[in-house]
Amino acid sequence: MLRVGLLGAGRIGQVHAVGIAGNARSSLVAVSDVHTESAQKLAAAYGAQARSSDDILADPEIDAVLIATSTDTHSDLIEAAAKAGKAVLCEKPVDLSLERAQQCLKAVEGTGKPVMIGFNRRFDPNFAALKASLQKGQIGKAELLAVTSFDPAPPPVSYIKVSGGLFRDMMIHDFDMANFLMGEAPVTVRAVGSSIVDPEIGAAGDVDTAVVTLTYADGRIAVIKNSRRAVYGYDQRVELLGSDGLLQAGNMLENTVVRSTVDGVVSGKPTYFFLERYMPAYAAEWQAFVDAVLDGAKMPVTLQDGIAALAMAEAATESARTGQAVDLKG
Repeated sequence: MLRVGLLGAGRIGQVHAVGIAGNARSSLVAVSDVHTESAQKLAAAYGAQARSSDDILADPEIDAVLIATSTDTHSDLIEAAAKAGKAVLCEKPVDLSLERAQQCLKAVEGTGKPVMIGFNRRFDPNFAALKASLQKGQIGKAELLAVTSFDPAPPPVSYIKVSGGLFRDMMIHDFDMANFLMGEAPVTVRAVGSSIVDPEIGAAGDVDTAVVTLTYADGRIAVIKNSRRAVYGYDQRVELLGSDGLLQAGNMLENTVVRSTVDGVVSGKPTYFFLERYMPAYAAEWQAFVDAVLDGAKMPVTLQDGIAALAMAEAATESARTGQAVDLKG
């Protein structure tokens, strides 16, 4: 049984609490948050203790921590947890700064403790099935990837101001998905972004609509489209063209009913947001982490994977600002 401390009792922390407590091989024993009342409430719901992060890290009876705090605390907590002998699963991104994330990697490597970064979309049943089909060679060599990720509505501008920007906060999932499916990082990143959904997002120095083109060393291409607004729901699709065929993973719909009449054909809308779409992915992600820690297997998503996606996010941010393509350093 893996005894787990949860750092962060906000929305994503609450999602992870469900997975930790619901897994047969893990137990949620402690919760911390800068808002003590939030930690107490979440801990009480699962029979855990509300404690400080320092107390959780210092407790030798706690085997692992899940970091679901604000992004600017991630690297510090990853380092502290690894040095304290804990296995770590940390929500994306590793940090707002690529340089700081790279420092974190060096610090953690010396501890020998496993660290996993929370790119839950790799574990979505649909995307995982698409990857499995690709690995079986069912469409030959992957050549052209298209990733669509549209949120139903933008977050508050107060969140935008501390998020690190669309490329680090939102599109970083898609950068990781591109690396996951294409099998390597690109060599060139070209981005264009606009603030057309909410002028206040632009005033805060961010964009809410963006397209990124990734070019690979062998000439393959990936295109990622993001928007903070899709009035019909949470639009999450992947299309991968290969030398011998095409793979597509479509949206999860609110229901499977299709109404066909003389006026046309109507189906359910996409599920509204990530909680509805990705709860099975979060559960599978946690299961993979627990199995890796308890059984000694390799982490399926490493700290280096997180840094690779962050490097792409920084390159996209620079490209959108300058209008020029950015070459990724090897």
